[in-house]
Amino acid sequence: MTTEQRYDVAVVGAGLVGGALACALARHGVRTIVIDRLDPRVMVAPAFDGRASAVALTSRHFLEAIGVWRHVAPGTQAMREIRISDNASPLFLHYDHADIGDQPLGYMAENRHLRVALAKEMTALPDLTVMSGVSVAGMTQTPDEVILETSGGPVRAALTVTAEGRDSQLRKLAGINVTGWDYPQVGLVATIAHARSHDGIAHERFLPAGPFAILPLKGNRASLVWTERSDTATSYMAMDDAAFLREIEERVGGFLGALTLEGPRFSYPLGLQFAQQYTKGRLVLAGDAAHGIHPIAGQGVNLGWRDAAALTEIIVDAMRLGLDIANVDSLARYERWRRADNLLMAGMTDALNRLFSNDVAPVRLARDVGLATVNKLTPLKKLFMRHAMGAVGDVPRLMRG
Repeated sequence: MTTEQRYDVAVVGAGLVGGALACALARHGVRTIVIDRLDPRVMVAPAFDGRASAVALTSRHFLEAIGVWRHVAPGTQAMREIRISDNASPLFLHYDHADIGDQPLGYMAENRHLRVALAKEMTALPDLTVMSGVSVAGMTQTPDEVILETSGGPVRAALTVTAEGRDSQLRKLAGINVTGWDYPQVGLVATIAHARSHDGIAHERFLPAGPFAILPLKGNRASLVWTERSDTATSYMAMDDAAFLREIEERVGGFLGALTLEGPRFSYPLGLQFAQQYTKGRLVLAGDAAHGIHPIAGQGVNLGWRDAAALTEIIVDAMRLGLDIANVDSLARYERWRRADNLLMAGMTDALNRLFSNDVAPVRLARDVGLATVNKLTPLKKLFMRHAMGAVGDVPRLMRG
């Protein structure tokens, strides 16, 4: 497929962030093209990869505004409570949505269902062109546009956004460096079915090797995100299903009844990564291309959707004023806005992981007392709950409901 049309925006990467950004822009009359390496058949029927996302309440508002939520909502599970504990300590932190209103704290959605929903919406929008099964080999910036050299022919746009993920090719081509480090941890991901109801309660237990999250899915099912030391994760992945399930049962405990594995298990390396700049000329970074954080708070994709909502707001405002959508002031505003928010979350998740991923007795005592103290201080606990819902800070208009 070749294209001679000049677009307002080219989005490279049609994943959870890039696809949502493309839908948001097209719904606001921005002529957009989204380019992705995936075969079109994979985009509309992605394979099960074990991963699920915690969708904050403000992210739900964003997905509703861009027409995606209606496709995915039937398969989501509302999170009404979150219980946080430190290994076997009797001290804990408990969030209950009823303490701050009648809305859930968030929702759990399987990534494959989110991808299907995005694919449905992308193909239905008249101002959105989808180029799938296409790779980008080069990029040239002129004073007026970006020209992308793709396997499907050249693509011209006033602004290009890379949402390709942590290993973004366009970020590298632009010479934008990243700062960060790998954690000595691996995320083991599995889905389980269980005999008893989870009642919409998410559990996060801090174990010496890292957090172990039990996240409620639709039906009597849960997504497990098990953070384990890199040197021992390999042995767990090598176990047969019966032995692996026994390890899960030991960590989950008996409150969900009998457990069974649903589907294969997966492992993902963990690290923190931050781009040193979010814009360069007419190129903008969004999602994991700009920042990658530890999954301890389940906020990674929510930060990406905040990027998408903020960038849509800035581009649409510029167009309504008759400005070049890649004008220096608008892109500088995007970088200031999103960089501050993302840096704060990256620092928080890094500090939490370092604080809780150890078994040093004095540190363990201090953090247990800290959890119990926050649980008793209602105003502080409500602030943390609103933060988990994505309702703290400078929230983009598309996320306000």
